[in-house]
Amino acid sequence: MSELPTAPESEYQLIGPSEEGTVSDLLSGLSPKDSRQRLQALIAEWLRMENLVVLTGAGTSVSSGGKTMVELEKAVLAAVKAMAKCPATIKVIIDARTADKSTDKTGFEDWLSYLVNASYIGTATQSPFGGVIWKGKASPSVLELAWLVKEAGKVIFAECALTLPSTGPVSSTAIAPQLAFLAKLVARDSNLGRAHLFTLNYDTLFEQALELLGIQYFDGFTGRADARFDPSVYGLDIYYPGEIAEGRVRRFDKFLHFYKLHGSIHWQVRGDELRARHPDLSDYVKYATLDPIAKAKMIEELGDKIPSVGVLPTANKFAQTLSMPFAHLFRAFHIRMSAPQTFVLVLGYGFGDDHVTKIIETALMNPSLVLLVVEPNPNSPTIARIRGYKELGKRAFVLTASASAFKKGAYQKSTFDDFARAIMPDVQWLDDFLRLRRFEKQIKASNGPDDQPANGST
Repeated sequence: MSELPTAPESEYQLIGPSEEGTVSDLLSGLSPKDSRQRLQALIAEWLRMENLVVLTGAGTSVSSGGKTMVELEKAVLAAVKAMAKCPATIKVIIDARTADKSTDKTGFEDWLSYLVNASYIGTATQSPFGGVIWKGKASPSVLELAWLVKEAGKVIFAECALTLPSTGPVSSTAIAPQLAFLAKLVARDSNLGRAHLFTLNYDTLFEQALELLGIQYFDGFTGRADARFDPSVYGLDIYYPGEIAEGRVRRFDKFLHFYKLHGSIHWQVRGDELRARHPDLSDYVKYATLDPIAKAKMIEELGDKIPSVGVLPTANKFAQTLSMPFAHLFRAFHIRMSAPQTFVLVLGYGFGDDHVTKIIETALMNPSLVLLVVEPNPNSPTIARIRGYKELGKRAFVLTASASAFKKGAYQKSTFDDFARAIMPDVQWLDDFLRLRRFEKQIKASNGPDDQPANGST
């Protein structure tokens, strides 16, 4: 007697509290089609909650050329060391950092913090210190430390100067995931609260996507050409007049609040103010394809044309005062997470930043909060962390790939790209946008390289 064929298993696991009060996979036993439908129905329901908070980390930029913090550190140190003007003492410091393979070594953000602090207390005019003594064989001067801070900032800028991929043809699998995600994120009922997007990334991929989609956003800055940080803008909204006979106004649909918790490559500190100006990133398209020596040469050739990151990704901002935005941004993050009827969506974040993780864990005391963490690796420690949250009685879920799907193709399911394109509910206006983009490309191609009509007419 022949055996019956085994029914295909779900490609995903949704681990969280079940109706029986246990922690289990809510998609267990369902076919791929049924599990996807149930998953999308649950997410659609959560997206209709009054307060929507999204937190994104480095994982949301990886497919566009971005790096995790570990990869960023390797790239930065290698390029700085390869520079022709790199002092010998700095090379010793970098070699010692690279050689340290201990599992409990200081993270890159913390290491940068010590570096910035050491440079600051030796160069600030009001400082009573003339410098610090470095551990180990190296004894860098104050000027050498200042050089390292400046050049590291330039390399971080170049590594994070990412450009949004082309929208491509009208296909849900071809468009940049940032476009798909943001279009679906703002397609909420206009009667619900505005979406609040918090990111730990330094790149400007989300800003590029927002502007390409025509989504209005407040990012804490006022002005355009030379924007100035002013957190009061987060208390504003965008409305437009309704019909005159209605005697009322309507909210602009495509709008969200945007927060960069760790700073951005386009932030610059000038005097006592924080300014923002988006630079031209075209010079850095080829940067990611270069080896460390070529990267170092490019940085040195550009010289002062390449801006150093105005606010380095440090964990302890010793040299930055209360005029900096971080106190405002993290306070806003905490307030939004504490609001009633809150859905928190976490993407591309591995819970590696203690100060961010503590805010999330504190917010879990909010009885009406629902937390969904999207994690592509079913073997990640994040899974155990979310299970622990549930054991404390919290409504915490983690979406990850099933064991069979991960074995078949690692990091293909439950990634940011997969979630944005295939899992979030579709919206019609995104399809219309993509058709318009394809039509524009066809017109441009038919007009020739100089954007002139092919027949010479105007």
